Amino acid sequence: MTLARLYLLLVVVGVVVPGAEFVAWLSIHGLDVHGFFRDMTANGIARFFAWDVVISALVVILVACADRHCIRHAWLPVVGTLCIGVSCGLPLYLYLRQRAIDTGAA
Repeated sequence: MTLARLYLLLVVVGVVVPGAEFVAWLSIHGLDVHGFFRDMTANGIARFFAWDVVISALVVILVACADRHCIRHAWLPVVGTLCIGVSCGLPLYLYLRQRAIDTGAA
């Protein structure tokens, strides 16, 4: 398996695994935005993970924007990060970057 295909597989895993958890939460709580943020910041370890994800998301967005001239469709990881999360945006960025390297475009 090539590195690009591994990254693409990780995009799928990064959508399905967290998505399943989110759908399960939605099926119990519905579109309760207040409850979502309450649960996300319920204790110190939850806040640790929340801040870790927020900071990681900012980094993915900044790097993708910085590489927009070198990587085709560099906006896709930004959309993936904002709509799904870092678990989608980061491997998607790495996939696009690796594809550019493999084709000599980078």
